Amino acid sequence: MKSLTINASQRESVGKKATKALRNAGQVPCVIYGGDTIVHFAAPEIAFKNLVYTPDVHTVVIALDNGTKINAILQDIQFHPVTDKIIHIDFVEIFDNKPITMEIPFRTVGSSRGVRNGGVLRFNLRRIKVKGLASKLPDVIEGDITQLKIGNKLSVTDIASDDFTILHPENTVVCMVKTSRVAVEEEEDEEEEGAAATAEGEGAETPAAEA
Repeated sequence: MKSLTINASQRESVGKKATKALRNAGQVPCVIYGGDTIVHFAAPEIAFKNLVYTPDVHTVVIALDNGTKINAILQDIQFHPVTDKIIHIDFVEIFDNKPITMEIPFRTVGSSRGVRNGGVLRFNLRRIKVKGLASKLPDVIEGDITQLKIGNKLSVTDIASDDFTILHPENTVVCMVKTSRVAVEEEEDEEEEGAAATAEGEGAETPAAEA
């Protein structure tokens, strides 16, 4: 999984007044949990652009001004209800030997037979919640839809991996090919053509029978 580095300053004052001053200065107050101690730090809002405003997922290296580097993942983020500015971020420290829980983007590969025949691909999940070691987690989870016909589904069991555990129930549908108006019309046209062919065949047999 890709990693981003965020240069930050550890903060000693964590009260409301200090936090407000940080935000007024364009800084985002943050916290890292999960280690031996809770770490409070702050960084410019622009430093989080490639972490927050992207469909991709990353691990993060928090490089503090005292030389400390902490590996973490984003746990929670708060936005201002009016301005949409980032006002607080929670991180969780990660370790090489401890599994973490993350939501990984899901992407399809292949060309569905059902879609080629007029069906529509519908997604029930865009992200898959998994648990595993950070070093084993992929940037994206892929599912092959080549063989999906209209009405077929791709479930979480179809995208399982030995590298991580999927935390959704086994019968959870990730995506499916649903019928559409175009597909229905095509089926009706085929039925009408078949009925017409049958009628023509019966009409052609009648004179022979009379003769």
